Amino acid sequence: MSTRRVTLWSALVGVLAGAVTLALAEGVAALMVLPSGSPLFGVGSFVIDIVPGWFKTVVIALFGTGDKVALFVALGILVLVLAVAVGILQYRRSPWGIVALCVIGVLALLAVVTRAESNSLSGVPTLVGVAAGAIVLRIASDRLHRWTAATSSPSRAAVTRRGFLVMFGATAAGALVIGIGARAMNAGTAAANSVREALKLPAPAVPEAAFPAGAALDIPGISPLISANDTFYRIDTALQVPVVDAATWTLRITGMVEREVTITFEELLKLPLVERTVTLMCVSNEVGGTLVGNATWLGYPLRELLAQAGPLAGADMVLSTSIDGFTAGSPLDVLLEEDRQSLLAVGMNGVPLPIEHGFPARLVVPGLYGYVSATKWVTELKVTTFAKDMGYWTPRGWSALGPVKTSSRIDVPRSGDAAPAGPITVAGVAWAQHRGIEGVEVRVDDGEWMPATLADAISIDTWRQWVYEWDATSGSHTVAVRATGAPDDTQRENRVPPAPDGSEGYHTITVRVA
Repeated sequence: MSTRRVTLWSALVGVLAGAVTLALAEGVAALMVLPSGSPLFGVGSFVIDIVPGWFKTVVIALFGTGDKVALFVALGILVLVLAVAVGILQYRRSPWGIVALCVIGVLALLAVVTRAESNSLSGVPTLVGVAAGAIVLRIASDRLHRWTAATSSPSRAAVTRRGFLVMFGATAAGALVIGIGARAMNAGTAAANSVREALKLPAPAVPEAAFPAGAALDIPGISPLISANDTFYRIDTALQVPVVDAATWTLRITGMVEREVTITFEELLKLPLVERTVTLMCVSNEVGGTLVGNATWLGYPLRELLAQAGPLAGADMVLSTSIDGFTAGSPLDVLLEEDRQSLLAVGMNGVPLPIEHGFPARLVVPGLYGYVSATKWVTELKVTTFAKDMGYWTPRGWSALGPVKTSSRIDVPRSGDAAPAGPITVAGVAWAQHRGIEGVEVRVDDGEWMPATLADAISIDTWRQWVYEWDATSGSHTVAVRATGAPDDTQRENRVPPAPDGSEGYHTITVRVA
């Protein structure tokens, strides 16, 4: 057998051992109903925590809500490279391939057991997976040695080759079945979905007021007034959606308070809930980006919950913590404002919160970017100070406060579209949460800014649709939009990147007019 062919087979042995390691670990985690035991998710979450903030911004800018898929692809490539190296090393320098596999396993184990949601059993799946992978690596590599050593004897070579290939194929098939089964089982998520789907939310004590008749424009391609739950943007640090049992969920209010408060989900649903429509936005949203959505939320005012605890003098921040360890620091005075409906939300657009959007409860705070306010799967509110504590993103280079900036976007036409000369409808949305939109203007090429027609406002906490009828002439044109938020806060033209406190600049498109 040629050296190149031997190297290829030894590399495939490493890939086989890696597949067995991951498949067994995921299978054991599924059987134990232990989402925190997944080494792949544990390592992925660890990577998210250690990479610098600017790199995350680049990834989100490139992939948007597909950022987690991009991370898994990158992790898959890394695992493949390491597996190949381990297989070749084991064949050429036994037992150093097994040693390398164990070292990699220890690193993965550390990533798993140091996650906020881990427990005393979280490391078991990784240990089982590494042990199985090491056994497969040893046996397969030894059989490959016997095959290559028997090449001088055709009959013996045929027997050893057949034994190696049968073992290789059977093990690969088993790993594939176990891996697919582990992902399909995901019993914890299935159980949480069943509970959520069976849950009937109480009617709001204070329902949302009827929307004005002119709040929604009938324009094909414009962002709908209310974003559908299944298309609402999702940006968070959770690679695997946390599975939270609503029956055992509690929210604790701790820290600088007169008395600590604990509330269960059952108790929360018995409170007089209010319904409010609020636009949320991710600070990583680029100019013209889609990381923004508008929904009607059902929840209990945070100011009422905080009042039960009695914040002490000197406190100026509430550090909210998710079950997966994510934290966000919100200004205490903002959460206590009577005219700002900051909610501990349990419902979204008439149904219980989708699991990926925070079931059973999350925070919704109008006027603040999500990274300092919109904590999903929330379990604790710690009343503290900005001097003592920091949210997840602040030490990674982002501003501590995060008020939303006035922004606007052109939805139709799309940049690069071609259209005949004559009337062209230019339309989109604009937002300035908790200040409201006073006006939107459109500019074609270097012409004057022309006022667009605004749809009626739901409230100062939601986006507004707008439309401008453009009498287009032949040629290639650049169309820009800018909004003015109250009081008299007009967008600035110069582009500013999302870090550290949100993007700025005019959204522009190019239209080819025949």
